[in-house]
Amino acid sequence: MELANLTAIVTGGASGLGEATVRKIIAAGGRAVIADRNEDGAADLAQELGNRCIFHSTDVTSTSDIEELLELTLDQFGAVHVLVNCAGIGVAEKVLGKEGPHDLGKFSKVIEVNLIGTFNMIRMVGERMKENEANGDGERGVIINTASVAAFEGQIGQAAYSASKGGVASMTLPIAREYARYGIRVMTIAPGLFDTPMFASLPEAAREALGKMTPFPSRLGQPAEYGKLVESIVGNPMLNGEVIRLDGAIRMQPK
Repeated sequence: MELANLTAIVTGGASGLGEATVRKIIAAGGRAVIADRNEDGAADLAQELGNRCIFHSTDVTSTSDIEELLELTLDQFGAVHVLVNCAGIGVAEKVLGKEGPHDLGKFSKVIEVNLIGTFNMIRMVGERMKENEANGDGERGVIINTASVAAFEGQIGQAAYSASKGGVASMTLPIAREYARYGIRVMTIAPGLFDTPMFASLPEAAREALGKMTPFPSRLGQPAEYGKLVESIVGNPMLNGEVIRLDGAIRMQPK
């Protein structure tokens, strides 16, 4: 499949990796639906990118929100061919901190958004994708999830985040195997340290120090590089059921 003339839903599409993916889709001639809770940023981005880009305020843990998102997408563009799951949150907290054990509510919230929210999108969008007309390779759709290198080398304080992203990585293959019967591929990208809003508030010296942790290139990854990999995955029908690290060969230390 090629992004040109395809319709893609991008969760977390108003900023960071999601925004870069939306811009890549539009630049490649596709149509993008931004699913995000950041209403101001998403609306501004959709207006900037023109009539091939629309926005729907979406909580990925809400089944009713996703139903409305799909209804809008089908009404406006007729089908959904690509889903890119970028929505996510993080929390930095030790399991046994100075003020007591890890807050269970915070742990549950990260799992709910990052893992359950991703699964919620996969199950509901997949139901619509399987109704698409197959192309010459038998493809009806592509689903791309976002994990993290923290799924494999979580640092101290990342128990919740690592658990959520580890779950995303682990469910990639079983869902790809199940969705194969419908001609829907399922992939996951595990980014390393990327220049996203998460790092925007850090001093430049701290950002440079983080970038130097990456062997090569020794810098923070650029969101556009994530978007490039999305395009490559969509375009290569043999990429299926795999987690691709996009990390410049970094291996995270304990802290």
